[in-house]
Amino acid sequence: MSDTMTAYRILGWERAPELVEVAVPEPGPGQVLVEVAGNGLCHSDVGMWQMPAAIGEAIGWQVPFTLGHEVGGRVAAVGAGVDAIAEGTAVAVISPSSCGACDACVAGRQNICPHGLAGRGYGRDGGLARYVLVADPRELVTLDTLDPVLAGPLTDAGATSYHAVRRVLPHLRPGSTAVVLGAGGLGAYAIQLLGALSPATVVAVDPVAGRRAYAAELGAATTLDGVDDTTASSLRDLGGADVVLDFVGIDATVAAGLAALRPGGAFGLVGAGHGALDRRPLMSVLPKDGQLFTFQGSDIADARDVIALAEQGRLRVDVDRYPLERVAEAYGDMDEGRLRGRAVVTPD
Repeated sequence: MSDTMTAYRILGWERAPELVEVAVPEPGPGQVLVEVAGNGLCHSDVGMWQMPAAIGEAIGWQVPFTLGHEVGGRVAAVGAGVDAIAEGTAVAVISPSSCGACDACVAGRQNICPHGLAGRGYGRDGGLARYVLVADPRELVTLDTLDPVLAGPLTDAGATSYHAVRRVLPHLRPGSTAVVLGAGGLGAYAIQLLGALSPATVVAVDPVAGRRAYAAELGAATTLDGVDDTTASSLRDLGGADVVLDFVGIDATVAAGLAALRPGGAFGLVGAGHGALDRRPLMSVLPKDGQLFTFQGSDIADARDVIALAEQGRLRVDVDRYPLERVAEAYGDMDEGRLRGRAVVTPD
């Protein structure tokens, strides 16, 4: 093992990341060193390097740090006291950070852990490098047949989508309709999960023709172009929605999704587009006996479940692979909507 490695790091606030040489970390007591096979890219990464210092420091982030929070790989070394996992084991690394000891973590709700604002790839060193350090073995999911290169996106995009779908399953019965707003990285998983876990008819809405075609390939019965003033009426013409999952989160998607809900329907806001409701009273916006929820991230159980579905062959994991030296190009293709699957960067 070399003493140094190339890593894609944020070196300062409001500064584009760079490929630099850094020391290979060594696992301390209770820690695990993972050799990265692949790291999935996320739109949230772009916001990280645009973040002002005051915001980053307020949530406990420290620069410099290596980007990358969707990691799959193999155990390269273990620290003293780690005997639950052996070197060479194929693993996926849980994406959300959590303390493991607070009331939320004990209840299995790690995505609301109050200590999870800084984590691997967001404020601490992540997986866009040859090796990544894992502080706690509970953050590892052992893989059986799944390629570690494919496992990374499941730890965030897949697990977050699964968390949303799991929340709305009680609303989906034979004859029901689920609408997915945004058929990108997360929405594509949601379309598959709704098909695998519910009897609902799935409708996908996206402005990119390639994504609509991909959504149909993944099981969406109907696709609609973009979100505009006609979207809500188009959805109502289809009979309305029992469930809307919004993976965009801008004003237009929030308004259209809520307007399309049937009485008793559920609206889940996942996308961080900073959308807002207008000034109408909520009682006039939400459907009668409706449900509105919002979250970001997922629980450890979500990652384990979605990885199990992939290993059972019930979930496709399509990726576009890039070597680490082309990571900036990969982010550009992601932003321009040129990807079919999730961009995954490999360190070799």
